[in-house]
Amino acid sequence: MAQFWWVVYPYLCLMIMIVGSLYRFTYRQIAWGSKSSQMLEQSSLKWGSRLFHWGIIFVFFGHVMGLIVPMWMYQALGITPEFYHFNAILVGGIVGILAWIGAAILLLRRSTNSRVRANSHFSDFLTLDVLLLVLTLGVAVTLIYDVFYERYEYRATIGPWFRQLLTLHPDASLMAHVPVIFQLHIIAAFLLFAISPFTRLVHIWSYPVRYVGRSPIQYRSRARYRQSPE
Repeated sequence: MAQFWWVVYPYLCLMIMIVGSLYRFTYRQIAWGSKSSQMLEQSSLKWGSRLFHWGIIFVFFGHVMGLIVPMWMYQALGITPEFYHFNAILVGGIVGILAWIGAAILLLRRSTNSRVRANSHFSDFLTLDVLLLVLTLGVAVTLIYDVFYERYEYRATIGPWFRQLLTLHPDASLMAHVPVIFQLHIIAAFLLFAISPFTRLVHIWSYPVRYVGRSPIQYRSRARYRQSPE
């Protein structure tokens, strides 16, 4: 099972993500996007979307610093493990909570607003459910496990394993004694990668950095601006 979860499963999810995204771009390009529902409801969308997108961007860069950058580079820069983990918990906890609140607002909006719910699909709810699962586990790791249980040095196990995935030589034994909550977080994250080509998440490949800073789409009522008869 260790070989499946930490060697087969990640590559299977990544293969589905890559092949599925290429297929959708090639044969279903008209459906490529996030299917904006702004015209159906704007108030909660404004806050939920902004909190989620800004939060998830900083969460992404935090994961890059923790998983891609090896420990020896931090040591060479004079950054101690205590200093690193303090900032990871502080900053990671804040941006993780922001992303979680944003995703929760978006799910609540899609579930309770009748107009938005009527124009939603199963994939929309699946996306938000899995996102919330990943974020909940991530926040629990950062603010509960590391703070109240023990500070786990994931840079010595998960980090090397993840970098080995990128070089196509993963060692499943590195993940053998990783705490279960970390393992569940990783499994859920790869599940999110796998479903992305079949959901609105496919829009992440279309300049996501420009999305968060763009001007909002303006919708105007045709009746409101109709000229009165002379």
